[in-house]
This record gives sequence, C-alpha cells and structure tokens, in this order.
Amino acid sequence: MMNLLFPQFRMVLDVQSFASEAIKYVNPRRGEARSLEEALMSVPDLETISYRVLKREKNYEVRKVESYVVAETLMPGYKGFDFYGASEGFNTLAAYLFGKNLKREEMEMTTPVLVSRIQSEGEKMEMTTPVISQQDDTGRWKMAFVMPSKYGESLPLPIDDSITIRRVPSKMTAVSVFSGFVTDDIALIKEQELRKLIESDTMLQVKDSAEAEVSQYNPPFTPPFMRRNEISLEVVPIDSS
Repeated sequence: MMNLLFPQFRMVLDVQSFASEAIKYVNPRRGEARSLEEALMSVPDLETISYRVLKREKNYEVRKVESYVVAETLMPGYKGFDFYGASEGFNTLAAYLFGKNLKREEMEMTTPVLVSRIQSEGEKMEMTTPVISQQDDTGRWKMAFVMPSKYGESLPLPIDDSITIRRVPSKMTAVSVFSGFVTDDIALIKEQELRKLIESDTMLQVKDSAEAEVSQYNPPFTPPFMRRNEISLEVVPIDSS
C-alpha cells in the first residue's frame, strides 16, 4: 500500500506565505554523496538540524546531533503513517508555522519533517509529551517540524492544543539514507537494516529506549529518485568495563 509520509500541500496554508517559501525549493543543495543513489538526491535550501559526523561507514554514518526545538503533533489513526494521518499532521503543524499562533506570526519553513512512533505504554515520557488516552496505541506515530533556531525558547505559542513545543536534547545517532517514497513497510525494512548494521559495530549499540525516526527533506512534487530520506536510531557507546 502506498502510504505517503510527506503529504500534499493543501489550501490551509496562506498562498502568499507558501509562495515565498516555495522559491527555496527551486535551487536545492546536495550533500556529500557516497553512492550514485545519494548523488542524485537533493534537499531544499532551508535551515536544518545541526550535526557533526563522527564516522562514516559504507551504509550508515554516526552523528553528534545538536539540540533543537520541535513543534509536534500526534497523527490521527491507528494504522501507521497513512496518507490521511500524514496530511492531517502536516497541515496542523504548517498552520501553526504560518500564523495560527498567539502572536499571529509567520515563521520560515525548515527541513526535514520528522516522523516517529510514540513511546509504548508504560515507558517513562517527558513532561512535554502529549497525554495519550488509555487505548491500544500500537502503530501510532507523531510528526514534528524543526523550529527556526533564531527563536530559541521564545517561540509563539500554538492556538491548537494538539501541538506540543519540545526541546530535543543533544544526542548521538546512527543514520542510513535512502531515496523514494516512504511507506510503513519501507520504514520497517530500513529500521531492521540499520539495527543489523549497528549490531556489527563494536563501539556502539542502540539506546534501550530508542525508537526509529524517519526524516524527509523534500516536497511531494520531487521525483522519487531525487528524494532524500533518512532513518535514524539513537545510539550510545558500548560499556567495555
């Protein structure tokens, strides 16, 4: 099934705001490529998460990611990140970004859009995590926009109470890059592949509480072979004592 993670832009966005941001997609930038697949990928010339590459392997790399702030919302539905849930989540966050906040302030787009599973019932959650009803939450996902760094902790408050503003602490992640459109099945396959790669690393292991996070950098009109997606897992050094 073709459950597209990155939804179509809808008219909920202010047309002028969208037009001013869309121009940044005309001249995309390309990162360092390790394969022909990566060489064909491009990403919009937008602010993104700051990180430092600690090491590069053939099929993944390890990054030290700087702390950043996100606006996130729970995607509706219980069937993974289906098209409906992705569209609703994206439009909720885009409306906040383009003025649906207490200051009526328009903010700049950033990249990527982040999607990850919510923590399973019984795990300790941060105080900023939205309260989830006592139902079977298996398969539920949340979507997040990275907020422009210039705001720091002074972001305008959202009007929609389904949106949570949260600072993500600095962390170390293992990241694998792939192209194309993302589905539930592809996300699971890429996560399993990345976990196997990390298992072969003698210095690192997946953090016990880590959930896979999917990052998408491109608007929906980008051809599949030019789309840059990443699957990442938080990792920690192996205790050799």
